[in-house]
Parts: sequence; structure tokens; C-alpha cells
Amino acid sequence: MPLSEDEQRILSEIEDHLYESDPALAREVAETTVYTHAFRNLKWASFGFVVGVVLMVALLSVHFGLAFVGFLLMLGSLLWFERNLRLLGRAGLEQMTSTMRGGGGLRDVMGGAGTKMRDRFNRPDDAPPK
Repeated sequence: MPLSEDEQRILSEIEDHLYESDPALAREVAETTVYTHAFRNLKWASFGFVVGVVLMVALLSVHFGLAFVGFLLMLGSLLWFERNLRLLGRAGLEQMTSTMRGGGGLRDVMGGAGTKMRDRFNRPDDAPPK
């Protein structure tokens, strides 16, 4: 059921008041989605898995029991990753990847190296090499 004109006006006034009183909160609310928390947890779980691998390999020569602690960290991180991946779901994963694609993401960091390579290898046959 759509909002009436009066309800839309009230909602607009509340939104304007929020932007005036606390612009940082308004920006945070505008940028945050339902899936942001689960995606952040996926990053932390990946980091924990890598730390667990490093600990396991580094401590294997010291003591088997200490290396097992690294393995348990890997296992816990993997289970945490799987849980948050289920929470994220297909819709959340598509939203997060489209956000990264739209904002440039890695493409901005690499400076368009992929485009340069594609252009270099897709030039016409009759063009002289540079």
C-alpha cells in the first residue's frame, strides 16, 4: 500500500532533519545494507583461515599440539565463513559483487591494466607493433 501525500511529507521532513542533525549517521545508514555485516564477517573469516594456515605451518616444526591449534583456527574460520555465506545468500552475494563492479574496486587500484592488456592483444592484424 503506497504512502499518502501527508505521510510522504512527514517522512521527508524526518529525513531532512536527520541529515541536518547528524550527517555522519545519515551517510552510514545510506551506505549500509542488510548484507554488509555478513560480508564483513566473510572477510574476517578469510583472514582467520590464512592466519591459521600460517600458524599451522610455522608451528609444525615446533610441536604437533601447537600446530593443531592452527588447524582448529582454520576449521573455526571455515565454519564461520560457511555460516556467513549462508546468511549472505545468493541475493546478497549478487548485490555485493555488483556494488564492487560498479564502484570500480580492484579496477581502480590496478589502474586499468586489464583494459590496456586487452587493447594490446586485440589490435588489428595490419597495425604495426608499438
